[in-house]
Amino acid sequence: MLKTNNRRIVFPAFINAVGENQKVGNKNKFAQPKLDLLQPLRIWLDKLEIPNRKLAKFIAKLIPAQCPFERDVMLFGRKIGHIPPMCKLNPLYDQLVGLRFRALCYLVDQCGEDIQSYC
Repeated sequence: MLKTNNRRIVFPAFINAVGENQKVGNKNKFAQPKLDLLQPLRIWLDKLEIPNRKLAKFIAKLIPAQCPFERDVMLFGRKIGHIPPMCKLNPLYDQLVGLRFRALCYLVDQCGEDIQSYC
């Protein structure tokens, strides 16, 4: 509690934080496990091996290096707005970026190709 101008100001965030430390142990005991429907697909994408050059090139071309939705909105040569990248909203974003990285690494390490055209 804080006293200013004869008024009491209560900060519930501070008061609840002290009491929540005792409740955290109880919540964990009865917490139900979260169901993640995309987990099998995430695991499959993470374990996917790149066996040949043709597949590696296909993956590198299919998955873009940058978010294709990010744009600057221009009107008469002036920037009036910006559309932020939306790719991070994709629940499989990290797995797809990792797959593209593994494909590019395969092209460089195993095939000896120059990957500048994919960037």
